[in-house]
Amino acid sequence: MTGAQRPTIRTPDQRIRVFVSSTLRELADERRAARAAIERLRLAPVMFELGARPHPPRALYRSYLAQSDVFVGIYGDSYGWVAPEEQISGLEDEYRLAPASMPKLIYIRESESREPRLRELIARIQADDTVAYLPFRTAEQLEEQVANDLATLLAERFDESRIAQEGGGPDEIPPTPASRIPVPYSATIGREREIAEVLALLERGGDPIVSLIGPGGIGKSRLAAEVARAAEHLFPDGRYFVPLEGVLEPGLLLPTIAYVLGIRDTGEAALEERIARALADRRVLLVLDNFEQIVEAAPMLARLYAGAPATGLLVTSRVVLRVRGERVVEVGALPVPDEAARGGAARVGRAAACALFVDRAQAVKPGFELTDANAAAVADICRRLDGLPLAIELAAAKVRLLTPHGIAERLEQSLPLLTGAQRDLPDRHRTMRATIDWSVSLLPDWQRALLEDLGVFARQFSLDAVEALGAGRPWEGQAMDGIAALIDGSLVRQTEIGGDSVLSLLAIVREYALGQLKAKGEAGRMRAAHADYYSALVERVAPGLRGADQGAAVVQLGAELPNLRAAVRHLVHTDRLDDAGDFAWRLLIYWWVAGFFGEVRVWMLELLGKEQPITPHTRAVAWFFALWSEMWQRPNEGVVAGLAECVRLFRESGDDDAAAMATAARATARLQLPMPDLATAERELAEAVEHLRRLGNTWAEAITEVSRGRLAWLRGDTEEAQARFDRATQVAEAGGDLFTLSVAGNHQARLQLVRGEIDQAEAGCIRTLLVSVRLHFEEGVAYGLEGLCAVAAARGDAERAGALAAAADGIRHRIGVFDAEAFTVHVPQLDAIRAADPDGMAAGERRGAELSVAEAIELALPDGERERIAPELARW
Repeated sequence: MTGAQRPTIRTPDQRIRVFVSSTLRELADERRAARAAIERLRLAPVMFELGARPHPPRALYRSYLAQSDVFVGIYGDSYGWVAPEEQISGLEDEYRLAPASMPKLIYIRESESREPRLRELIARIQADDTVAYLPFRTAEQLEEQVANDLATLLAERFDESRIAQEGGGPDEIPPTPASRIPVPYSATIGREREIAEVLALLERGGDPIVSLIGPGGIGKSRLAAEVARAAEHLFPDGRYFVPLEGVLEPGLLLPTIAYVLGIRDTGEAALEERIARALADRRVLLVLDNFEQIVEAAPMLARLYAGAPATGLLVTSRVVLRVRGERVVEVGALPVPDEAARGGAARVGRAAACALFVDRAQAVKPGFELTDANAAAVADICRRLDGLPLAIELAAAKVRLLTPHGIAERLEQSLPLLTGAQRDLPDRHRTMRATIDWSVSLLPDWQRALLEDLGVFARQFSLDAVEALGAGRPWEGQAMDGIAALIDGSLVRQTEIGGDSVLSLLAIVREYALGQLKAKGEAGRMRAAHADYYSALVERVAPGLRGADQGAAVVQLGAELPNLRAAVRHLVHTDRLDDAGDFAWRLLIYWWVAGFFGEVRVWMLELLGKEQPITPHTRAVAWFFALWSEMWQRPNEGVVAGLAECVRLFRESGDDDAAAMATAARATARLQLPMPDLATAERELAEAVEHLRRLGNTWAEAITEVSRGRLAWLRGDTEEAQARFDRATQVAEAGGDLFTLSVAGNHQARLQLVRGEIDQAEAGCIRTLLVSVRLHFEEGVAYGLEGLCAVAAARGDAERAGALAAAADGIRHRIGVFDAEAFTVHVPQLDAIRAADPDGMAAGERRGAELSVAEAIELALPDGERERIAPELARW
């Protein structure tokens, strides 16, 4: 491959993204093979799962290409669909749109029946000296070729990247907290004044809460995201977007904020206190999106601000929060041309609403232009839609099929009737709902039914999940084509996360779809199917939490969290309480690793409050989760007695595994009492370990051995404590359990520090720090940094000790998790080195306070380990 200058590889700051272009159905096996090859190399496949199809959303795959690094084309017999008013297929368009500088790997399946236009395209490709192309026969052969070619390509690019860096090329810009803010799929038009107004309010700082208020579809979420992106200089400690559209219980506000901030809810301290402590003295912006459905939780925001007054709170809501310190900003519609005024394209195009229409129309039909001939119709459309951005976008999507005049005519016929049928809604909201109704009315019946059924999904979902709900529905077997049509109509959005295609609905479209489903009496059926699908997913994925697949399982469940919430909510709401209990218990390890105990407690207390018949097992599960936080925050004899009842109920249900884990929890509860019963706790922990070992529950066995080690440490028996931590580490390693390996390894290393075994402690801290990085477990990272700061202090390196200590302290304050004083063994070492070299220690602390988590980990690790963990660090 020769020709244009090739880009340097972007490692380790970003995973290499490989765009795969092919027809879909014809080459389904080959697409799977290509994806398998890409993922074998830990690269990110950009598949655009809908493939080349009728009416391809050109703007979307252009965006995908712009973000990709390598182009892989796979060609068989078919040239692909040529959309109406288009000259070439999406397949050829993707090849043409790929930048000249992008490496291109082309694979051509052997064939004697290739369509003529595809033969012409392949001939042009073969004449292009910037392209590598190879023939193949089978999908299996293709997989090996793609893997080998990508490996060779990456090796070449790595060499070029190294040469460029040695020559003084520009450094990569590392990821920033702004990456947490949603990136719009298209340009934001006509909101410059509002963005400046909200920024000025945030900069002034006199209003604890700034609320963006307006009807659905007015553009509140997009405005909030644009403000957050523009506010980096005001909030140097981070900007975080908290989506609340799938959160319906006010009690889940704080757990959701904690999740976005990375604060683990282990139940060991009040979550409100942890969040306030994590945000204290930090200039952070929290964007709370779609607050209207939990408006009863608004007083929590006032309390949060009181505990962390440097935090900015930007809220989007359809209703005013009505709490002290709220500053309301009404988000209005976009300006439209005056009805009395006359003007051609230039004048109409100056109105923001019309500019938005033109921009969105060009996204679906690149040749569309605003002309003097169609300007009046465009202005009429925007006026009829009251300047509502989402309504305008939906209407603009129709230019693929209709002229602006045709759209205006249909709106004139449809909107008065549709809006008149919804007198209970505000005018603008009625217009928005009516626009969706009109847009949906253009769909065939089966596609309309599909959109309505999608209303049961939470914020994002997969094509596999949609297909699983299709049994017996009008769209059964047509999910892929139906989703494609809904994307073309701007009713469904598609993005790509980590190489996977993700679908989503805007909140108001979901609300509309679910409303239609309820009106037809089908909502219960579809919600039940949704809950059944995610219950089956949990049953399939949860076993991986106990072994070598733990990291992958945690990531997969985290991506599905909004739908897991929706599934549990439906199970509890419809009195499928035993199913809800099983769902929650299967995910016990996930709730612990991810820190969601408080959230689960809300569901389980609701379950118990229903006073419906439930099995002893479900009652035990619900009480276990309800008592967990009480055990840490308000320890008393009642908690011990309640956990004893859990043990009895689990045994009565025949679940010896759960009974043993509840026994270990009861022993832990005894240790939290004002007058701890050490002897009984020790006996119960030993009993639990014996049962768990016999049952083969290595995860619970290892975590219980950690508790036994902590008990021995508290009693002063460091030999026994070390033996327990060693045993826990061995069990965790044998089972591939990253979480317990991190917890046990950090306890083991800290005890070695106490015993003066500095070299062994350093090796242990490095090992468990690497494990914590793989699991994205920030509490484990904090432990590792604290251990290594003590090692540096013991060796007299004050600046390194100060830097690592400050970085660890920053993590703990942000995630809100602090260790018991008895186990903070690094503090005496730091006090000693601070007394010996105060200037070096102070310099290190200043440096450490500025480090990101990834930078702190890189500082802590030896060179060889740093290079090995670089791909994982790129995700932080």
